[in-house]
Order: sequence, then structure tokens, then C-alpha cells
Amino acid sequence: QVQLVDSGGGLVQAGDSLRLSCAASGRFFSGYAMGWFRQAPGKDREFVAAIRASDVPTYADSVKGRFAISRDNVKKTVYLRMINLKPEDTAVYYCAADPYDMGHTAASNWAYWGQGTQVTVSS
Repeated sequence: QVQLVDSGGGLVQAGDSLRLSCAASGRFFSGYAMGWFRQAPGKDREFVAAIRASDVPTYADSVKGRFAISRDNVKKTVYLRMINLKPEDTAVYYCAADPYDMGHTAASNWAYWGQGTQVTVSS
């Protein structure tokens, strides 16, 4: 069983930066793909970024060049560094873990989820 705890969200202005963190419990963190999704009010949960056990990242087109995902296997933590934030980035951000290390963009393929952290970007 894996438990994920998201943190780091907040209220910022357009152009600001934030770093989200996701602390994981469990023995097999290093072998999992880890990802971030977000969900805005009235919208489906959407893929943001993922990083596989091999440290290979993937990103949604909407965040490429602005967001960076990284992982620390010793601390069992995954990070999402976000720069040049835009109002359309406003959403609840969720950390996710995939024990099969596939890193799919579909939320249904991810087994474990954090509780979410709110990011609000004002214009």
C-alpha cells in the first residue's frame, strides 16, 4: 500500500512560481512512475507531468517549458516546479503513483492518489 501526501499549493499572481511536493510511504517508491494531475472546477482531471523510475519525464503540451517534475528516491518525494504560472493553471493538483511504471496520461491507469493541493493563479 502506498500513501501520498501533497503539499505546496497556494495563491499566487500570474508569472509567479511554486513548487509542489508529494511525500510517499511504502517500500517500492523508486520502482514506481510518479505523476501530477490537475482538476479545475467543472473539468475532468488532466495529466500534467510524469516521471518514470528511469527518471525520464513527460509533460502535457500546456506546461512544457514551464513545469519540471523531479524525484528524490531517498526522501521518497516527487516535486513539481512551476514557473511563469498562468490563470489557466488554477486547479487542484494531485500526485499519483503507478506501480507498473508506465506513466500513462490517463488518470485511470494510476493506482494511488494524494489528497490534492489547491493552486490559484490570479491575473
